[in-house]
Amino acid sequence: MPDTAQSAHALVERIRSHDFSFVPATQMRPLLGADAEAGWPAFADSWNRLELDTYMGDGGRYRRRRYATLSAGPGDAALQVEPHQPHYQSLEYNRLNGGIARHFAPIEPAVRDGATMQAALALGLAVFRGLHPGAAAHVEVHQFRIEARADTVGRPTPEGAHRDGVDFVLVLLVDRRNVDRGTTEIFDRAQRRLDSFTLTAPGDTALVDDQRALHGVTPIAPLDPAQPAWRDVLVATYRRVPPDA
Repeated sequence: MPDTAQSAHALVERIRSHDFSFVPATQMRPLLGADAEAGWPAFADSWNRLELDTYMGDGGRYRRRRYATLSAGPGDAALQVEPHQPHYQSLEYNRLNGGIARHFAPIEPAVRDGATMQAALALGLAVFRGLHPGAAAHVEVHQFRIEARADTVGRPTPEGAHRDGVDFVLVLLVDRRNVDRGTTEIFDRAQRRLDSFTLTAPGDTALVDDQRALHGVTPIAPLDPAQPAWRDVLVATYRRVPPDA
């Protein structure tokens, strides 16, 4: 695995200056290292085994997902897997789906512990530690597949532009098939647009300071209405844990 602290330094400086960073796949995948690259096909294939998200407040059946929770103490170099638990967001941060404990299938252990996901999570931890030196981390990891059909758009962020109520967010594109739109939009806390870009190549990544910026993704539609369409991403959120927690 590459030196993640060194790899993260330039990303941290970019986020400090702009509150976010877009990292193209041509830069991101080499940062993850040779083992992660070798494991990418199996990593990406695991998105074909996600389960339907039945908690959508808009009644949609266009999102599939799996979920895991990890942690790292202030001096820990590696993340530790926590017992499987429900995902919870307050209504303050998610007016559509928040306010209840949502139970999702766990990320498959071989995928969670594989070189590709571990490299992505380790890089995210290094960036988080660059932004918040010495902090313990609570990390929530989501595999998302958003599907679109001729008669139904897929909504990667149905709650709209939002904060997740954490400190730092990593969004890594894993696959994009037959998809139109799906543009990532970044806003400041006053809802002023900072930038927009589209994750198109597997490995394209958005890094966001969740304390200072909002993010959202426009709905997706199939380019060819007769063919399946989907957008697969890995999302990892990092939150500081108080010393007495």
